[in-house]
Amino acid sequence: MAEDLLQIAGRTYASRLLVGTGKYKDHDETRRAIEASGAEIVTVAVRRVNIGQNANEPNLLDVLPPDRFTILPNTAGCYTAKDAVHTCQLARELLDGHPLVKLEVLGDQKTLYPDVTATLAAAETLVKDGFEVMVYTSDDPILCKRLEELGCVAVMPLAAPIGSGLGIQNKYNLLTIIENAKVPIIVDAGVGTASDAAIAMELGCDGVLMNTAIAEARNPVLMASAMKKAIEAGREARLAGRMPRRRYASASSPLEGLPF
Repeated sequence: MAEDLLQIAGRTYASRLLVGTGKYKDHDETRRAIEASGAEIVTVAVRRVNIGQNANEPNLLDVLPPDRFTILPNTAGCYTAKDAVHTCQLARELLDGHPLVKLEVLGDQKTLYPDVTATLAAAETLVKDGFEVMVYTSDDPILCKRLEELGCVAVMPLAAPIGSGLGIQNKYNLLTIIENAKVPIIVDAGVGTASDAAIAMELGCDGVLMNTAIAEARNPVLMASAMKKAIEAGREARLAGRMPRRRYASASSPLEGLPF
């Protein structure tokens, strides 16, 4: 639907699918998968991917140019607020003052769950420094609201642990987060296949961010296409409004009012 646009930090996007750039076999596969996804926002791990900081290595921006995609640098691999803030500052320099960033501060290497205390501290520092912060966090409704109140432009609760592919594990927390939010709520982490993405959209999420579900599929380009369709179908179903759930059958062709 042309009029149904995702709005983040004053910018609008036709696609509600956000994608990562890690775990692909090479830059060509990255490019082909992202093109198939239809995504307009592409997140890049500054500590792992070259976007200009290493002059002698292939630059991801050569295949995903910033004049075509919104590059969303992220702080993947950061375990302290200080490291996350420094990484965002580096990204802003590399991208000529680009203020939009994805903040994540991890708590441990096994689960990759966010360190919520450090996330709050880093978010507050970055917002005060003029960054437009899209923040990865746990699916705690109170914490999500607090991050919104700090000035984050989008809040991105996990659906399940990063890279797990387990799908939406707590629909009720997500529903509460969505109901209380005045900024976009984007599921980040845990999606495994197209039906997971559709469920997130049917619940009322504004978008879904994913990487592993596409990059580790047997055919990443085909999975990217499937995810694009799932996001669109889930969004349309949400806007259409589903039928009521009933305990018993309801005839498709009712007999009430007929003369026989």
